[in-house]
Amino acid sequence: MQYLPLFVKLTDKPVLIVGGGSVALRKAGTLLSAGARLTVVAPDFAPEFLQWQQQGKAELLAGFFTPQLLDGKLLVIAATDNDEVNAAVYQAATERNMLVNTVDDQPKCGFIFPSIIDRSPILIAISSFGTAPVLARRLREKLETLLPQHLGPLAELVGRFRDQVKAKIQGFAARRQFWERVFDSDVVRQLEANRPQQAEQQLAEMLQSEQPRQGEVWIVGAGPGDPELLTLKALQLMQQADVVVYDYLVLPQIMELVRRDAERICVGKKAGAHSMPQQDTNALLVQLAKQGKKVCRLKGGDPFIFGRGGEEIEALLPEQIPFQVVPGITAAAGCAAYAGIPLTHRDYAQSVQFVTGHCRKAGDEPDWHSMSRPHQTLAIYMGILKAADIQQQLLTYGRDPATPLAIIENGTRREQRVITGTLSELAQLVEQQQVVSPALLVIGEVVALQSQLHWFGQRPAAAVFAQPLTRLA
Repeated sequence: MQYLPLFVKLTDKPVLIVGGGSVALRKAGTLLSAGARLTVVAPDFAPEFLQWQQQGKAELLAGFFTPQLLDGKLLVIAATDNDEVNAAVYQAATERNMLVNTVDDQPKCGFIFPSIIDRSPILIAISSFGTAPVLARRLREKLETLLPQHLGPLAELVGRFRDQVKAKIQGFAARRQFWERVFDSDVVRQLEANRPQQAEQQLAEMLQSEQPRQGEVWIVGAGPGDPELLTLKALQLMQQADVVVYDYLVLPQIMELVRRDAERICVGKKAGAHSMPQQDTNALLVQLAKQGKKVCRLKGGDPFIFGRGGEEIEALLPEQIPFQVVPGITAAAGCAAYAGIPLTHRDYAQSVQFVTGHCRKAGDEPDWHSMSRPHQTLAIYMGILKAADIQQQLLTYGRDPATPLAIIENGTRREQRVITGTLSELAQLVEQQQVVSPALLVIGEVVALQSQLHWFGQRPAAAVFAQPLTRLA
């Protein structure tokens, strides 16, 4: 982050602008809208500057810049068409540790002007750090169409009730939950219809009838890795949660999308490294919900496909804790798609089995006979540690040794790696390529299509390849 975004109160603060042309005029208009007390120095001035002087909004000094003009100023803007003058302003301001903006010269900027979306008192600023101002402006234009005009009146209404809410509702989390209910209520729709009195009355009624609310748990699938594969509902609940209980498989890039002030609790869970037993995780969810918190239980993949979401819900039921489940893209679907492998294809496979190579009850073996039938796809989760056993059993029960297979390591992620071969080579490939978790095994005739259908990253030149993340511009 090259610049720290700040909102500075400029009401009646002294600001110097060097330059009197059209560029200086644009900056001056922005500063005046923020209440700054302007001094402008230039040999000549655009007509609007003269009008502002007559209205008492700006002091104009006809002449040239001297360092003494910086005395007592909070900010300075160099906006002339003379590079030498702009450089002199920058040098003099820097020597005084003043914040300076040199128009169209990003290296000589101690601060920059963002593109602004004004829904006062809601203000949104967008910046490219001076590298792509036209792009920043395009983003602002896009957001302008998405943000309704009633945001300003809504913020003003909320502001008037803030002290009342604080007095009636104890605790930050409880107050935040109240405001979230307000923003989902008819209060907003009344303002949309330009009925501010009705909106204020309804907000007052909501506050008067407010009662302590019970906590709840959201069992949310985070998908296989790529943050862009999150569902919209998953993202919404991540932003509303008081606390997020997550696994190792949830990438830091996904956790960055969680609300900033939410508590984060990692319960581990990756092959061979369970930092918290499942029963302790179940008890933790119950404990947090009983404290009145909104708990987002964030899991890699899908909660109901080898995610143990059902076990966690079974722990909530006796305590009568409300819950909901948000499906996620499971690893088999996401990783296979990003590797260019259709799990079903009418010419190759008419069925698919999702199988786990881990967490089986003692003595409860998979149905190897069923798994060994041709023209079906096996998607095996957590199978790397048992690769040799999986290979042996499938061959023993009659699966063709030449059956194509793929090992997808870190599927859908920037560091995704796909290793292809045949069933007879499975254990050897895992050892030779030093495959690490998370990794998915895909076994079946459909894997033969991988070299044709691969799309994620550069087309591979060999059977073993790494794929950089690509995005459409």
